[in-house]
Amino acid sequence: MIQMFHVTKAFGNDPPTLMDINLDIQKGEFVFLTGPSGAGKTTLLKLVFLAERATRGQVLVSGRNVARLRESGIPYLRRNIGVVFQDFKLLPNRSVAENVGFALDVIGTPRELVRQKALKILKRVGLEHKANVLPPKLSGGEQQRVVIARALVNDPAILLADEPTGNLDPALTVEIMDLLCDVNARGTTVVVATHDASLIERYHKRTLRLERGTLVSEERGAKAALLMVQG
Repeated sequence: MIQMFHVTKAFGNDPPTLMDINLDIQKGEFVFLTGPSGAGKTTLLKLVFLAERATRGQVLVSGRNVARLRESGIPYLRRNIGVVFQDFKLLPNRSVAENVGFALDVIGTPRELVRQKALKILKRVGLEHKANVLPPKLSGGEQQRVVIARALVNDPAILLADEPTGNLDPALTVEIMDLLCDVNARGTTVVVATHDASLIERYHKRTLRLERGTLVSEERGAKAALLMVQG
């Protein structure tokens, strides 16, 4: 589903942010991507949905070499990838349903279908009753669920989440992570970037650790969390 072969990413004359990355994430997997701040987690995710292009090496998404994609092909690739940021990036003057349906509006989906699909996915994340509310009226956990709904409204094959619980308290963190696990159980490939060792230990998923742009280990659960603490 996501493969990288000897991938390096550098910005200008600075030292590479990612160096010689090799990885293989299979369809339907749930993978944690961890490491200290500045390790390259966000950059790696950006290479997957082509917010950045690799300096060297190959990135394959669903079997396609994204380096060969023309600019005109990027929107099609992104329709199959949902992205959840720590910064919610919700439009404050549009309702929850309008925020969720925005991606469908952009590609010319009929208005009635947009509303229908938005309500369906809001129900899935437990927020159908908030469809007409403006985002500033929601709690932090509710806003994050709206962001996840927005990322899922196109039924993507891949969901990328960059520190999705970084601003949430422990109870809400578990709520959001359980939701992501449910998404994965329905067949979506999920990659979560996090520096939270408690999540790594609690959910016992395959964990890839980055340090200074290099992939240094692959573990699961308690052992992965212990390596984070020791690191």
